[in-house]
Amino acid sequence: MDETDYIIVGAGSAGCVLADRLTASGRHRVTVLEAGGTDRRFYVQLPLGYGKLFYDPAVNWLYKTEPDPGLNGAQDHWPRGRILGGSSSINAMVWIRGHRADYEDWGRAAPGWGWDECLAAYRALEDNEAGADEFRGTGGPLFISANRTGLHPLVASYVAACGEAGLAENPDFNGARQEGAGIYQMTIKAARRNSAARAFLRPAMKRQNLRVLTRALVTRVLIEGGRAVGVEYRQGGATRVLRARAEVILAGGAINSPQLLQLSGIGPGALLQGLGIPVVRDNPNVGDHLSDHQGLNYTWSMKVPTYNDELRPWWGKLRAGLQYVLGGGGPLSKSINHGGGFFRTRPDLDRPNMQLYFQAFSTLIPRGGERPILTPDPWSGMSIGLSNCRPTSRGHIRLRSPRPEEHPVITANAYSTNTDVEEMLAAVKFVRRIAAQPALAALIKEELRPGPEVVTDEELIADFRARSGTVYHPSCTCRMGQDPEASVVDPGLRVHGVGALRVIDASAFPNIIAGNTNAPSILMGWMGAEKVLADAR
Repeated sequence: MDETDYIIVGAGSAGCVLADRLTASGRHRVTVLEAGGTDRRFYVQLPLGYGKLFYDPAVNWLYKTEPDPGLNGAQDHWPRGRILGGSSSINAMVWIRGHRADYEDWGRAAPGWGWDECLAAYRALEDNEAGADEFRGTGGPLFISANRTGLHPLVASYVAACGEAGLAENPDFNGARQEGAGIYQMTIKAARRNSAARAFLRPAMKRQNLRVLTRALVTRVLIEGGRAVGVEYRQGGATRVLRARAEVILAGGAINSPQLLQLSGIGPGALLQGLGIPVVRDNPNVGDHLSDHQGLNYTWSMKVPTYNDELRPWWGKLRAGLQYVLGGGGPLSKSINHGGGFFRTRPDLDRPNMQLYFQAFSTLIPRGGERPILTPDPWSGMSIGLSNCRPTSRGHIRLRSPRPEEHPVITANAYSTNTDVEEMLAAVKFVRRIAAQPALAALIKEELRPGPEVVTDEELIADFRARSGTVYHPSCTCRMGQDPEASVVDPGLRVHGVGALRVIDASAFPNIIAGNTNAPSILMGWMGAEKVLADAR
C-alpha cells in the first residue's frame, strides 16, 4: 500500500510553503497531490502574461458563482489556480500583508496568530529588495521586488493627484502604516513571476523525501475511528489510495478545502445526508463565512501616451518583446498594477477600508478567451481600480452533488449589506476626486466608464452593481477559532473533532485581510508548518 508521513492536498500558495518546510529536516516523507499540472508555461512565467490565464482551463478552475442579486443577477467569474503554485501562478503578483489591526483581530480569535507572531514570520520568509528594517525581512526564500524602476510616468502623476486629494504618499504599504498612495511591491524576480512554486516548491522538489503528484484530484479524505488516515484520489483514469502515517493537510484554498471536507463527511449534516454522504462530523461552519473583496475600474481616455499605445500595435508588441527578451525590462516585466493605495471612506474609521489599483492602460474592449491585458484598447487609456477591504457581506460554499469533479455551489452575496453599499458609494466618489486633481486632470481627455452622465447616488450604485466583481480574494470558509461551534479548525489549524487532519490555507483565515490575499496565504503555510512540526516532536 502507498504510504507517506504527511499528505498535502494542493500545491498552492500555502501548500508549496508546507512542502518546503516539512521536508527541510529530512526526517519526514511528504507527498503533495495537485489537481493541476506544471507551472512551466510561458504565460505563467511572463509577469504581464496572466491575462492569457484568466480563462484557460489548463491552469484555472474557472469557477462561477450562483446568480448574485448584489451584482444584478450576474454569475461572477472566479479564476483560481489549478497548477503548481495555485493562484500565485496566475495572480497579479501584488505583495500586501494587510493591516496590523487585521492580525490583532486574528490573535483575539486564535491565540498565537497576533501581529507580533505574524510579523516575525513575514520577516523570516521574505527577501525584500528594499532591504531589512523592523517591518521588512531579507534572506528568506521569497524574493519581493520593491518595484521602483521602469514605472510608467503616469504613476507619479497618480501619486501626486492622490496627495492633492488628501491621501498622502506612503513608501511602504507593508511598513509602519498602510494608509496612503504609492507603489506596490511585487512577487517578481529577475523579470519572472516569483510564485510560491518557484520560491518554495521547486527548491524542495530536489529533496528525496518530497514527492509531487500532478493531475491528481483528491476525491475524499479517508477517516477511520475519528482520525484521518489517508486520501482517495484520481490520476490517469485510475482511483488510488494514499495512506498518511502522520497527518493529512488540506491546502486547496477557500473553495476546494471546504468542498473536500464536505465530500469526506465533514460539514453541514443535513446537506451531506441529503446527498447520501455519511456524516463524520456535523459542522455547519464548513463552507460558511465566505468573505471576498469586490471591486471595479473607473476608466479614462488620456491626452498622453499610456501602455495602450505601446502594447496595442504589432510593432509595439515587437518592441516590448525585445525589451523583455534582451534586457528583462519594459511593460511585460511587470504587473498591470504599478501603484495603488489604501484609504478610509470616513474619518472616524480606525483603519483603511478601501484599496486602490492604478493602471496606466485600459481594457474595455473584450477579447475572446482572455483578459485583454496584452492587447489593450486602441486609444490612450488609464484606469483606477477600487475594492473594499472589509466587506460585511458573507456567502457560502456548498456541495452541488457528491461527485468530486462537479464544482460546488458558490454563493457570494456581494453587496448584500447596506454598509458595503454605502462604503462603495463613498469610495467611487473619492476615485473621481483623485482624477479631478490638477496632477491628473490636465492629462485626462474624458471619463469612459462609467461616464460623466452617471452622477446621482442611485446611478453610481446601479453602476457598481452592474460592473463590480470579485478581486479574487475568497477566504474564511474553514475559519479558525477556539470555539468548535463557531469555527472549523482550532488555532493549531486542526479540524475540530477529527484527528490528524488540518486545513492550512486562506480558508482558515479568521477574518478577511485588508489587501491582496497571497501574502497571508503564504504566511498560513509558513506558520502552519511550524505548528505541524511542533506536534511531531
